[in-house]
Amino acid sequence: MSNIKFVRFLKFFATLRYSCIVGIAFLFMLPANAQHEKRDEIQGLIENLRNSENFEDTDPVHIDLLNDLGKELRFYAVDSLLILSKEALKLSQKAEYELGQSKSYLGMGNYYSDKGTRVAAINNYTKALILAKNSEDCALTLRVMNNLASEYSYKGDYAKALHMFLDGIDLAEEKNELEMLSILNENIAGLYASQNDFDQALEFYEKVKKLNDEIADEVNTGKTLSNIASLYADMGKLDYAMFSINRSISILEDHKIMDWLAYAYEIKGKVYLKQQKYQWALYWYRQGELLHEDLEDDRGKIDLYNGMAEAYFGQKKDSLSQKYALDAYDISNRIQFLEGTQKCARTLYNINKNKKQFEKALAFHEIYQSLTDTLHRNENKKSLTLLKTRAEYDQQKIALIEENQKALAKQRGLIYAGIIVMVIFAIITFFIKRAENIQKRLNKELQAKKEKLEIQEAALTDSNETKTKLFSIIGHDLRGPIGALQGLLQMFTDGEMNKTEFFDFIPKLKNDIDHIYFTLNNLLTWGNSQMHGSKIKPSVVTLESLVDENINLLSEVADSKSIKIISELTGNTLVWSDSNQIDIVVRNLISNALKFTPNNGMITIKALEKDDLWEVSVRDTGVGMDKMTVEKLFKKNANITTYGTNNEKGTGLGLSLCKEMIEKNGGSIWVESTLRKGSTFFFTLPKAENKYSQAS
Repeated sequence: MSNIKFVRFLKFFATLRYSCIVGIAFLFMLPANAQHEKRDEIQGLIENLRNSENFEDTDPVHIDLLNDLGKELRFYAVDSLLILSKEALKLSQKAEYELGQSKSYLGMGNYYSDKGTRVAAINNYTKALILAKNSEDCALTLRVMNNLASEYSYKGDYAKALHMFLDGIDLAEEKNELEMLSILNENIAGLYASQNDFDQALEFYEKVKKLNDEIADEVNTGKTLSNIASLYADMGKLDYAMFSINRSISILEDHKIMDWLAYAYEIKGKVYLKQQKYQWALYWYRQGELLHEDLEDDRGKIDLYNGMAEAYFGQKKDSLSQKYALDAYDISNRIQFLEGTQKCARTLYNINKNKKQFEKALAFHEIYQSLTDTLHRNENKKSLTLLKTRAEYDQQKIALIEENQKALAKQRGLIYAGIIVMVIFAIITFFIKRAENIQKRLNKELQAKKEKLEIQEAALTDSNETKTKLFSIIGHDLRGPIGALQGLLQMFTDGEMNKTEFFDFIPKLKNDIDHIYFTLNNLLTWGNSQMHGSKIKPSVVTLESLVDENINLLSEVADSKSIKIISELTGNTLVWSDSNQIDIVVRNLISNALKFTPNNGMITIKALEKDDLWEVSVRDTGVGMDKMTVEKLFKKNANITTYGTNNEKGTGLGLSLCKEMIEKNGGSIWVESTLRKGSTFFFTLPKAENKYSQAS
């Protein structure tokens, strides 16, 4: 089990039951203990709801109960967690119930996390986070952020994990979510412990203990004591470790929190192992092993089996030691848990060296050293050092406040002494004090008004910038073509131009009208997003179809310049984004490519799969851009007026709109360009799963 604390769910035991959930029959074989009541309660609620009149399976209450049941089954029937989460997701999407979709993606993320499928876990957690934020559910948002950060830590990316944990702490403090604040701080303590910064880890555990006392939740206290005991054992403070783990076991046994109790038994075995009391260590490790027979928690088995391997090694029972070490090593590799693989490789190195199998020993030592370098790489240490500096600064600030308070108390004492000695000084002091209070109050009011004015000034500045850009575009890019059209019509009306001459201008008029329409459409979309904000509604989008639609839409322009547009996208190019916004992005990029590509040119659209993202490129054989233009292209408030190969006018507004929409959909956009050779615009979007029904 990792030293990073999870949000553990209630477990319970029940006799063999047959339950028809969401139309799929499956059996639960569970050990008997008092925690079965929670699961029975949820199953009873589902049955009552389905037996009620006018029942609809898309009822949000029904969807939430399916997600809750899956959560309860996580450590006992993990495949059922996936089945229930997928069914809840299907019903949530049918009902357009975003909160239910978020919980479903969270459940699937937990499933893939336990299976060690990192990319799928992170992909599902990311979708859950976007939907939880859209639903403005703070508690769910914090749960997803915690699980996503934990997944990055399993991957060995402690820097990204720390960043996510800190964001969660800021939100939890703002919303006064004390339980999640405790969990997030405890996870950061675990990061420090993994880097062997024990003193800093203890400081965070002290914060966690204070929060647990404030929450008054004995179970949370029992879980924290297990982690603190593990830390003390690693520090060599074995008496402190034994005291903490005995308290933890007492609490967890009283409440029958079986998964955490298995972890606590393993920690007690670890303490005895550090004392070289191998027989007692194996006794407690076996207690944990017995509990794991009824748990589906592979991650928790790694330290347990590795500890048993070390205990047998201490007893010089190399065969048993190697068996358990290899079991732990295989599990670590299967679920891609780098920290577990590192520990097991070190144990297997010692075993093979003792058996004089030096070639195998060297191989495991190289694996251990490589993973140690990965887990202790510079960016991880740098991020944790920055957090340590921040914590020291907070402590210094608290100390300074305390010193100021002591100084103020001393001053008050002198004032009171003066009052006793001389009444006149008391009167003078009274008026001085009152004047100081009035001054402080006036200063506070003045500061508040100043801050309010600064906020209003910033808002006004943004508003003025938006208005300036709107009027600039209207003045330069709409007034010109409209004025030309007005002049042409006036000449025709006044008889200065005959019909034949007027009809000769029809192609130019059409181009001007198309330009006005395209610019106006971008202008309205951009202006609406600037003044009112835009809320994305992500879904699975087939990028190939969207690109083909825009190629057909712009085919007339392409034909007029004999430009060939080639799309190399396939049907499996699925992204998780807002379809309407990405449609605008694709249309703008293809339109720009047409504008700046000379006659007989070519535009190529490709998509490259990268981990959990699709990287899309729109490449043209156009006029290209110099380095200075490229650097200014995506800057805020940039107003770049350019002309295409047929004098088509552009403002850069479309690219500003593209950048804003791509970033709101979780991607990024950039450009590579060479003068007289062409430009390539790139953007990325999160991948969506490609799901097909399978014939039975």
